[in-house]
Amino acid sequence: MLQFDALAHIDEITPHPILFVCGDKAHSIAFSERAYKLANEPKEKYIAKDAEHIDLYDQVDKIPFDKFESFFKENFK
Repeated sequence: MLQFDALAHIDEITPHPILFVCGDKAHSIAFSERAYKLANEPKEKYIAKDAEHIDLYDQVDKIPFDKFESFFKENFK
């Protein structure tokens, strides 16, 4: 079986800004934490309260639109 390491080249993304968004109840939070640690600056992490992974797709009250807006305004002028 082929395997793909999604983080094998994460250090090559920078110097482009990366925003990691994860729910505090998401099964993928450990992956997000690992990705954040491996990424170079500039980077930011946002943990959405009371959110599962899938909630951040379509639960409008849990999607951090204000964080997205501030991140894009700050990093993509």
